[in-house]
Amino acid sequence: MSLLHSARATPLRSCIAGVRHYAVKKPDQTSDPIRETLRRVLYPANVKNRASPVGTWRPDVARALQRAIPSVQAHDTIERAWLLHRRYLRKQREAELARKFERMREAMDELYKLDQTLYMEANRSDDPRAKSQQEMEMMKKMKMSEVRTLEARVPGLFPRELRIPTETPPRDGWNYEYKPFQRPL
Repeated sequence: MSLLHSARATPLRSCIAGVRHYAVKKPDQTSDPIRETLRRVLYPANVKNRASPVGTWRPDVARALQRAIPSVQAHDTIERAWLLHRRYLRKQREAELARKFERMREAMDELYKLDQTLYMEANRSDDPRAKSQQEMEMMKKMKMSEVRTLEARVPGLFPRELRIPTETPPRDGWNYEYKPFQRPL
């Protein structure tokens, strides 16, 4: 009996018998060598710590660390070097962001000098929940599911109803009747 077949058969048998599947005694799991191998690989035996279900506790870690890093001073030096490296990377990122922000500020100042209406349009903040009178009238004629779609869509973000890009085509082919909802301008 294969692993897939035995996994499907147990709940089915229990439903037919009228007994809850958690109350059914499971067959001996050691009879299938593949299942036993998988169990040993995924859940190795732990003699020292039975509290770990996946067997990640290793009793020889302290010994291995002692061999790799023989002294506390060496360990502390490595820790300080690692923190110094992280601080260096953080300072680099902060400097890069400050540089980009300064360039953006200069560009916005230049736009303000050239055309103040474009500057005001670039800095205008929209309320994504605000609807025009035309949208409100159109929503009265829509189905509830279409209204929810319209309300859920945030302007400027990727549409939620589009399919997630994958490397393989969909099983059911292309939906030729799909028409995206267009907001009136």
